[in-house]
Amino acid sequence: MKSDRVKTITRLGMLAAMAYAVMVVFHTPLLSAAPFLKYDAKDVIICIAGFLDGPLAGAAVSLIVALIEALTVGSSGFWGFLMNFLASAAFVCPAAAIYRKVKGSKGVMLGLLGGILCMTASMMLWNYIAVPIYQGWPREQVAAMLLPVFMPFNLLKGGINALVTFLLFLSLRKVLDRTEA
Repeated sequence: MKSDRVKTITRLGMLAAMAYAVMVVFHTPLLSAAPFLKYDAKDVIICIAGFLDGPLAGAAVSLIVALIEALTVGSSGFWGFLMNFLASAAFVCPAAAIYRKVKGSKGVMLGLLGGILCMTASMMLWNYIAVPIYQGWPREQVAAMLLPVFMPFNLLKGGINALVTFLLFLSLRKVLDRTEA
């Protein structure tokens, strides 16, 4: 029993380190209308952690990666940390929770779709609340950006992460199933 906990903690630590490395090495704007919104693939790795060990593990890895990012390469302070954590957790936790209930490729697909929708909806709300505070922009300006900027960015980011996660996790799951047998 204790060795299972050690394996889980070790795996989650390794996945958190991988997610951080992916974020540091590759981040790019997705929309020319909003170059300040950067895409990185850390949520792919974090989602795999959630699929392997559950939504709480996914939330923990989201928190750890967001904290390390804020302390090392982040430039938005507390608000950047909070927004990164909320975005990752809103994608990963619903995906992992749905996968827990519906196994197999169908569960992965449904989970990822749920993750995209939850992340997009929650980030619309959080951008409306937080961006005027930490960017100093008028709330009306942020409200005007919700549908043409924040929604497409989050749908695109979620769609890319979902596609890559789907392909990676199904391959990884096959390997893990063979090694656990």
